[in-house]
Amino acid sequence: MQALVGRPPTTYLREQRLALAADLLCEPEATLAVVADRVGFANAFAFSTAFKREHGVSPSEYRLRDHVPSRGTGTP
Repeated sequence: MQALVGRPPTTYLREQRLALAADLLCEPEATLAVVADRVGFANAFAFSTAFKREHGVSPSEYRLRDHVPSRGTGTP
């Protein structure tokens, strides 16, 4: 597998799980516990630790920064 994707299978899997998690965090109704469960982490704490290591910010910060569509005020 490493020859196919250019990195060890565990690294590839971790990256894929956390990329999916980043996408799921853009869904406003998805709690951290739900996201953690959907991408295969035992709990929200373990997920949050791995996410921060990979992305440099906590899942909550990621969600708030620029990854959730902003609501415009209607003024130009």
